[in-house]
Amino acid sequence: MARITYIAHDGTRFDVDADSGSTVMENAVRNGVPGIEAECGGACACATCHVYVAEDWSERVGRPEPMEEDMLDFAYDVRPTSRLSCQIRVSDDLDGLVVSVPERQG
Repeated sequence: MARITYIAHDGTRFDVDADSGSTVMENAVRNGVPGIEAECGGACACATCHVYVAEDWSERVGRPEPMEEDMLDFAYDVRPTSRLSCQIRVSDDLDGLVVSVPERQG
């Protein structure tokens, strides 16, 4: 299990206990984190679960795979630490992960 902190665009923090093997997106949806729309349900077929990974976590989370990079082209305000939360698999190593939700989704 890992504790993930989601920071909504308005600064509201949501601390969530996430099961290993689930995704950052699944836990956001399950816990009502605003701004994570997840229209495709986690199939990496949209960009509506876009998040910014905190700088100090970006190396541990890793870089997006080519398919995810293609989908990020449709995201709003992409930054160097942008990821699709459906593609970040939760593990014990991600305990303490912090992600921010953009102003709007693509």
